[in-house]
Amino acid sequence: MRSSTTEKAVPARVRSRAGGDRRIGRRRGFALAGVALLLSVVLSLAVGAAPLSPAQVWNAMVGLGDAETTIVLWEIRVPRTLAAIVVGLALAVAGGVIQALVRNPLADPGILGVNAGAAFLVAIAVALLGVRSVEQYIVFAFAGAMIATALVYMLSASTALNPSSAQLVLAGVAVGAVLGGFTSALSILNPDAFEQMLSWSAGSLSSRSLAVTAPVIPYVAGGFVLALAVARSFNTLALGESLAASLGARVRSTRILGILAITLLAGGATAIAGPIGFVGLMMPHVARWIVGPDHRWIFAYSAVLGPTLVLVADVIGRVVTPGELPVGVVTAFIGAPVLVVLLYRRKQAQ
Repeated sequence: MRSSTTEKAVPARVRSRAGGDRRIGRRRGFALAGVALLLSVVLSLAVGAAPLSPAQVWNAMVGLGDAETTIVLWEIRVPRTLAAIVVGLALAVAGGVIQALVRNPLADPGILGVNAGAAFLVAIAVALLGVRSVEQYIVFAFAGAMIATALVYMLSASTALNPSSAQLVLAGVAVGAVLGGFTSALSILNPDAFEQMLSWSAGSLSSRSLAVTAPVIPYVAGGFVLALAVARSFNTLALGESLAASLGARVRSTRILGILAITLLAGGATAIAGPIGFVGLMMPHVARWIVGPDHRWIFAYSAVLGPTLVLVADVIGRVVTPGELPVGVVTAFIGAPVLVVLLYRRKQAQ
């Protein structure tokens, strides 16, 4: 009996030690990701049309720099860097939530029609109300994202009292296609009015002041808190909706809270910078590759890796051409090959 007890105890200790090692590895990886984010912030503050050294950045931050450097840093670089951090966090975490919600690693926040709804209402505002500034775009973009998500849920709920993930995806694709068609029609009918919207629709952080970013931060923070709150439920939901329900998971409330989190996160990011692709698709993949299937860690890593990607893409966009490439274009160039590599590695591991 004693021998049997010992044999059972040893594997338990081994499992406990393995779990502890895994947690230590995740924490070290998270610390390294934090360092990468910090370096990206410094790079974003230093690189641009007027390059600044780290010493100049530091002096301007503490009030010891010259007037020109201080203006460049505090009125241009700091607001733009803050916008990149908020957008990157929002898109990456929203991507992790939608992939958990529909249990599909190829899902993207735009699959619920969030981007299409934001672009459609901005197009309406430009065509009918004469809206021309980014500061005015954010109100309509965020409202459009909310309306599109509500429409998707109502449409999917009309087919079933408790719509499945597949029904949500189908409704989101349908609503996104219709709204995208209307947006294209409006822009073609009145091209002069939409000239200033081109930069926003390509996903840009240029000229993003604190007046653009600050009003959106509370919504993004709320969405992030919601995502963390339902992360444990998503771990159970990954087993399948029927099994999750039998284990006591509240599938419907988890789905509703997940949709609300996606709307707040992706809607806020789109309101600030316009539609930006690949961040929400790629960063949860990278996080999952590092930490495994635990959504609590996936969301935490995504919140750090997403801003790092957007900051680096924004810096590349500033220096790669004499003009400036929108960050949405650069993330596509970076994201496509990285995603192919990740998918290849996943296939090799199977």
